[in-house]
Amino acid sequence: MKRIRWIILGVLGVCLFWEKMAAEGTTYRAAYYKGGEIHVNTLGSSEGEALTTGHWDFKPSWSKDGDMLVFFRRVKNHPEVGKWKTAICIINVDGTGFHRLTDGTHTDFNQTWTREGSNIPIWNRKNPATGAYRVMAGKVGGSPGEERSLTGKHYHTWAYTCLKDGRILVGSTHPKYGRGYFLMKANATGAPDFEPIDCALAKKGILDRISLSPGEEKVCFEYQEGFKRRVPGRTLYVADFDVKKRIVSNARPFANKEGKPIWYAYPRWTKDEKAIVYHAGGSLYLYTLEDKKTVKISKEAGADYRYPHGEATPK
Repeated sequence: MKRIRWIILGVLGVCLFWEKMAAEGTTYRAAYYKGGEIHVNTLGSSEGEALTTGHWDFKPSWSKDGDMLVFFRRVKNHPEVGKWKTAICIINVDGTGFHRLTDGTHTDFNQTWTREGSNIPIWNRKNPATGAYRVMAGKVGGSPGEERSLTGKHYHTWAYTCLKDGRILVGSTHPKYGRGYFLMKANATGAPDFEPIDCALAKKGILDRISLSPGEEKVCFEYQEGFKRRVPGRTLYVADFDVKKRIVSNARPFANKEGKPIWYAYPRWTKDEKAIVYHAGGSLYLYTLEDKKTVKISKEAGADYRYPHGEATPK
């Protein structure tokens, strides 16, 4: 009985700690999805008005400079997510400057920004004939039809995050190298260059929603053992990343190590690289690297929070 009492007191202590941290808030600003709307807020604070309303808007990514968000808007629903029709959109974090980059007739997903200073929005477009994706690029102020393809239709490539030197971290089933993760350099003419990344975990399972730290020395990502795709039950990892040698090493789990069948997803860096924000079970959480503590930072119980993204920190 004494042991049970101490366990109960410990659980209560953790809950009170989380509640205290959520009440006090944080200093981090981020964009995120809440119930189909995009919010910009200081994490741990109560929401004000949504930035977008009246639509289903997903996965905002905050530009490195310029305070812009790129996100996708679902314009045609389907029970299978891979059959949605979406439009890539841009809006300033103050709510001005909204415009579409695509016409809503494609399946366009998981948009982000380049980091080399040009603020080019990129995303992944599905080939309905094969089910494979290719990497697309647009421009701020662009119009539907002006987007261009960075990779070919005949093989699958999925962009995750960008580097300051212009390369893009992708997952691909490359015709020469096979399945793997690469640093890809897009070329003005001709095929892009692919440089394989060495990662021990990738030999045993899937890395997904990879995010590169602002200093480009670490990555965080979702991971599942095995290669048959499943989403609930993934573990979130942080690892070291050597850009020059293209090696991901020292991977360590920081959320859902036990593999509970809950949707732990979308780990993203804060601007100072001291913490990682992610969603799990409809709430937002913040993991601090130095003390390895996790706090719940979403405020409204029962609301559906997803896809957090740190200020000025493209994924």
